[in-house]
Amino acid sequence: MNRMSWLGPLMILAGIYLFFFHKEAVSMGSLFGNFWPTLFVIPLGLFFHWMYFSLTARRGIGLLIPGGILFTVGIVCQLSTLFDSWEYLWPGFILAPAVGLFEFYWFGNRNKWLLIPINILGVLSLLFFAVISFGALYNRVVFGQPVLAVALIAIGAGIMFAPKKNKF
Repeated sequence: MNRMSWLGPLMILAGIYLFFFHKEAVSMGSLFGNFWPTLFVIPLGLFFHWMYFSLTARRGIGLLIPGGILFTVGIVCQLSTLFDSWEYLWPGFILAPAVGLFEFYWFGNRNKWLLIPINILGVLSLLFFAVISFGALYNRVVFGQPVLAVALIAIGAGIMFAPKKNKF
């Protein structure tokens, strides 16, 4: 594999960033502000995985727990930073320890008791993702401005044009 093979995907990602996120001039501060997870957190998670698979010859199984946690947190932080969606992606932080523990379970001696915290954290994270997604969709569709405006107009027209009842 060529040592410069990483340059092509990096240039493609930089072009996509410049094409879609061109709201401000590109400076060193904006690059660090937008890509700090890709620059620091994700490589650290990959470093722990590399240490397990290459350096320790699969004997340092404990390296997978922080590797999985850091990699998952890095992905969540990167997506949240780029799309300004922290309020929707925060359950990914609950999912991160479940990913690290699952890697420890999968590549380790498959201790069945590890499945308890893995499942609790995974289900809790998926539950929060589902509730937040449903809530955002519900608010956008039901309480969105056009739907609310049409409902208010219809209710107001119904009140105005409803037949009046005589008390006599």
